[in-house]
Amino acid sequence: MNRHLRYVGGILVRARIRRDAKRFIGLLENCRATQRQTLARIMELNAESFYSRRRGLSGSLTVEQFRRALPISDFETVRDEIEQMKQGNHQSLLGPKNKLLMFALSSGTTSQAKYIPITSQFLSDYRRGWQVWGINAMDNHPALHMSDIVQLGSNHDQYRTESGTPCGNISGLVGAMQSRVVQTMYAVPNPVAMISDSAAKGYTALRCAYANAHVGLIMTANPSTLIQLSKAAHQHQEELIRDIADGTLSTKFNVDDTIRAQLRGRTRHPDRQRARELELIAARTGTIMPRDVWPKLAMVAVWTGGSVGGYLQPMRKYFGDVTIRDHGLSASEGRMTIPLADGTAAGVLDVGSHFFEFIPEDEHESTNPTVLEAHELQEGRNYFILLTTVSGLYRYDIRDVVRCTGFRGTTPLLEFLHKGAHIASVTGEKLAESQVVSAVRGGLDRLKLDLQHFTLSPIWEDPPKYRLHVERNDIAIPELRQRLASNVDTELQELNVEYREKRQSGRLGPIECVALPNGTWDRFIRQRQSRFGASLEQYKHPCLVPSLTFSETLLKDFGSTEDRPEASAA
Repeated sequence: MNRHLRYVGGILVRARIRRDAKRFIGLLENCRATQRQTLARIMELNAESFYSRRRGLSGSLTVEQFRRALPISDFETVRDEIEQMKQGNHQSLLGPKNKLLMFALSSGTTSQAKYIPITSQFLSDYRRGWQVWGINAMDNHPALHMSDIVQLGSNHDQYRTESGTPCGNISGLVGAMQSRVVQTMYAVPNPVAMISDSAAKGYTALRCAYANAHVGLIMTANPSTLIQLSKAAHQHQEELIRDIADGTLSTKFNVDDTIRAQLRGRTRHPDRQRARELELIAARTGTIMPRDVWPKLAMVAVWTGGSVGGYLQPMRKYFGDVTIRDHGLSASEGRMTIPLADGTAAGVLDVGSHFFEFIPEDEHESTNPTVLEAHELQEGRNYFILLTTVSGLYRYDIRDVVRCTGFRGTTPLLEFLHKGAHIASVTGEKLAESQVVSAVRGGLDRLKLDLQHFTLSPIWEDPPKYRLHVERNDIAIPELRQRLASNVDTELQELNVEYREKRQSGRLGPIECVALPNGTWDRFIRQRQSRFGASLEQYKHPCLVPSLTFSETLLKDFGSTEDRPEASAA
């Protein structure tokens, strides 16, 4: 469809979305009232579920009654109900009007993946939040209204439960439900999300996107994805130009015939003019980077908070001095913030979709922590978030640490800082300490070895990776250390679906093992005891440290210049 006609045809749609966005902005003025109405709506929607009946949950509960009825929870609290839902008993957790559409897959703190229910009401709220984000971004940058979008998503129907419910990624479901007119705005068509091979998926996305010279907005959660894609464009530039010129999709990549057929409408038309433009760019610069192939590119939407902020400057090498707007804090469990400005990781709390509670960061491990409502937060303080959602997650500790940076009306603006102390996530893999312990123990068992102390931590390289720290005398033979690193890498891929995906796509490198000087752990333990005042009996060695500077600091303070990391062969 002609872009001008599409713009004219979308005037009424944009007007409706602006009204919805204006209503949302109005809700921010009275956060307390909005949140309590949201809680009542959620409780009423699922009041007829077996879970709600057992606990006496209804829309008439006050916040105090709600807290007395339900403890702070995690996924294990509702795993039994969700297992019943996977078998087809949806009312175990949901009300009869809250239709289950799919399960979003996410890594858990054990070897079992989390199946997060995505319901019709959840999807409606999720899409409305994105529309608020989108209309605000486009009205701030009007050229985006006439541009096309590159959005990178994943398959919502990777496989199905015993009762036939799709399992995958919510972004794929949103794409599959878009109207044909809306789909014309996207340079990468929906079937690309269904390609399982990561290299083939990346190439096919590039093949479709690079054929379009009118891209103005690029959207994906993690900026590392865009760096990886840009590198692939350089690696396959001759193939890409030839495919665009000939109207083909290279057979060198593992794309299912059914998907190839679905993509034919976008790939079968030769475009020698566009191919020539790319050839000239390659001749002038030596490569075909996004900053050059999309002259109308106005915005990149990615996460900017926490550890992923380190990707932003490297990303500019490929995308130039483009405006960056935060994607918003979101997870399979729910969207938490909606950024309304460029150049900041902070976004306003999505008060109309979920009910939020907060625990001050320094009280998270307490048996009786202070629990606050959203309007009670203080600027400059850090908090853990608890979510209550229409999908049946109540007082759910998602283990995200955020900082309150200010308020819009009486609603807090929140910036993501990091996952909880026992979780590391550099590219979205969300490794839990329990998974690391299990993986290292499994790797040691396969080699018939043992260790008293070890620590895994991320390091910043290209790509980033994890480093396993052991003392030299514990595993004296370098080859065994390499094999242990490889074993641990393999075990983690079995335990954590998101770690496996990041490794297979190249966004994470293989685990390294570094041999520390003998006595390192004794000195490290003494230092920690002196700092925190714990006795030897109370000391708990950190098997996972999420800090990107931990390894460098450990080697600097306790290591030796002759110690070199040894990469696994994973």
